[in-house]
Order: sequence, then structure tokens, then C-alpha cells
Amino acid sequence: MAVRAGIVVTGTEVLTGRVADRNGPWLAEELRGRGVDVGSVVVVGDRPEDLRSALAFLSGSGLDLVITTGGLGPTADDLTAAVVGEFQDRPSEVDPALEERIAGVVARLSARRGWRMDPAATAAGVRKQAQVPVGATVLEPVGTAPGLVVPAPEGRSGPPVVVLPGPPSELQGMWPAALAAEPVQAALTGATELRQQTLRLWGTPESELAATLRRVEDQLTGLEVTTCLRDGEVEIVTRYAPDAEPAYARLAEAISSDFADTLFSTGPTPDVLVAGALVDRGWKVAVGESCTGGLLTARLTAAPGSSAWVVGGVAAYANSAKEQLLGVPAATLAGAGAVSPEVALALAEGARSRFGADLGVGVTGIAGPGGGTVEKPVGTVHLAVVGPEGTVTKSVVLPGSRDAVRQRTTTLAVHLLRQLLIGGPPA
Repeated sequence: MAVRAGIVVTGTEVLTGRVADRNGPWLAEELRGRGVDVGSVVVVGDRPEDLRSALAFLSGSGLDLVITTGGLGPTADDLTAAVVGEFQDRPSEVDPALEERIAGVVARLSARRGWRMDPAATAAGVRKQAQVPVGATVLEPVGTAPGLVVPAPEGRSGPPVVVLPGPPSELQGMWPAALAAEPVQAALTGATELRQQTLRLWGTPESELAATLRRVEDQLTGLEVTTCLRDGEVEIVTRYAPDAEPAYARLAEAISSDFADTLFSTGPTPDVLVAGALVDRGWKVAVGESCTGGLLTARLTAAPGSSAWVVGGVAAYANSAKEQLLGVPAATLAGAGAVSPEVALALAEGARSRFGADLGVGVTGIAGPGGGTVEKPVGTVHLAVVGPEGTVTKSVVLPGSRDAVRQRTTTLAVHLLRQLLIGGPPA
């Protein structure tokens, strides 16, 4: 049997979507890399009864390890440590040495940031964070909150519960210590390699992929195949144990054969492919974007070291900005309109020229919800990429909300770059 784990993400702000969950996916991938299969990621608000229910569900699912994130601060809604202690039948007690260490951290932090702290309130918050379930392993704070590894109660089976802070930087900084804790080491004993491979198609409907999967499904024993459609790209993510490698080879061969004209990657994202191609050629890219308002430049510069292949970008929203910053001719704007193939091309050429880049990308469109006409409905987008080896353009009408149109436009732009740089299916 595979080693399995479950994750509880706490916080009403995460439950309601005010804050996106970054911890659940990060932990799931970290555990997969160690051969641990994550069966569930449960999100609950700051209600003790909901956290207890989640712990009971996961602990009763035959899991080897349960991890919680969030709810370790000094305020009244930070209840995770106490609830986990109660669930594991381990009453909490103040650890005086830990209390002193946390107080030192808080004092240094407040001095550095110039906070005015009420001594009584500060002491109460520190004392709350220093309460530790009996028998738990303390994970030293990365911020102000310590983590915990709380074993099952004496005489009762069940997984240990790892209690980690909510801020991703603190959680990730504490993760090595959590892995080194003896109860976690024991829980992960027997974990074996869990491989994961990704194939990426561009412009293939999921229904076509489903037909291929049905054709070879009797040859795919031992594979867990997941497909995901995002902005025109289909990801086929497959997880499997090493002994299922021949089955994965059969799957990869079937997809390569059936979709030779739309398979563009056997792993890397289009962003990684574009960055690699630019570095290999020693080229740099510049962006002139209107409807995406800087999103494309942000995406191209998201990777560390992107200054090696991105010169810069201009979010030229107003016509005056298009003219003055990127040299789009006034006559082109007046004749074709700001949302037109001609202006997209002029934006690309202007970005390339003004920044002295090898490649220029131009984007213009109507993201909505207003501003559309019969001739140019909401979702109309024009893109262009110009470079030493030619020009590629694209004009589309994209569905969805304003945010969806803008995000899909950036994806199209990246695929236009991919098409010009390394070929493959047209964007």
C-alpha cells in the first residue's frame, strides 16, 4: 500500500476566496516528490467544529499522515493548535522556554518595524502561541508561530498531525524541520517513488483526447491519468509507480501518434519553452500591450533570471500612450481603430524598436464588459509578434469575463512566441 496523507487548510479568508490557497498544492507536490500520495485537501473556516470534523474525516480514512496549515497566530480565531491537541487527546500546557523564545522574536520584530505594542496584549498573545499539547514535538518558529507534530494518543491508532503556519514563507521554511521530526519519519517509512509526467497539447478538444484514452485504456494499468483544459491548452498529467513505466510509455506513444500536430511539450510549460528558446538564441523580447494592462510583461518576467531574455514592456492603454511611447502612427489609430490587427503590429514593432529588442509583441483588444460593438464585440483581441525570422499574428474573439479574456490573451501571446521560436502547433 502507498503511503498516503491528507491536508487541512484552515482560515475563513481561504474558504471564502479572499486569499488563494498556496499551501495545499505546494505540500501535495512536496509529498508526491517523496512518494506520498495525497488523498484529500480540505479547506475549513475558523470554526473549531469544522476543523474537528475535517480531522475526524481524514484520520478515519486510513491515512498515514495529516497536515494542517494556518490558525497558529496570537488572535482569538487562531485555534488550530488547541483543537488538534484536543482531537489527539493531548491537553495543552504552556512551554516556558518556548514562551521566552517567542517573546524574543516578537520584541525584535516590533523593534525593527517600529510597532507600538501593548505589553499585556503582547504577553497574552505570546503565551497563547506557547501552549503545546503534551507529547508534541515543537517546530521552531520561522515567523512568530511555532509548528507542532502531535502524535496519536497513547493506546490509540491514528496518524500524527503536523501543525504548520499559514503564511507560505513560514510554512515552507518550517517544512524541513517537520520532515525531520521522528513521528513524521515513522509515518513516511515505506514511501516509494511516485513518478509524474506531463504532456501538453494545444488546440485539441478534450473529447478527441478522451477517444484516444478509451482506445488504449486496457493498456494503462497502474496509471492515474488526469486531463485539464486551460485557455486552449490540454494538460495530461500522469502519476504512477516505477513498475508502471511500460504502461506510461504506451500512453505517451498513443498520444504522440494521435496528436503529432498538436503535441508541443512532453513536460515544460510554454513559458519555460519560450524562455529557453530565447536564451539559446541570445534573443530578448519587449512588449507593447493595451487590453492586458501589463499582465503579459508580468508573466514573461515571472521566472527568476528573466532579465536575461526580457527587456521591458509598456502598458499603453490610451491612444496618446500608444503614439508617444511606442510610436504607433496617429493615422493608423484613426483609420483602423485602436483595436485592430494594424495597431497590434504597430505595437509589436514599436516595442521592438524602442527597447532595442530582437522580438516585439503587440496586444490590443476589448476585454469588456463594456466597449464592444457589432463589428468589434467584447472579447475581440489582436496580437502580433515580430522578429528576425518573420511575423506571426492572431485575431480572435475570446469568451468569458474581463479577467478571463485578459488571461487567455496572455496565454495566446506566449504561444505565438512559442510558435515563432520553436514551431509546433499554431497559436
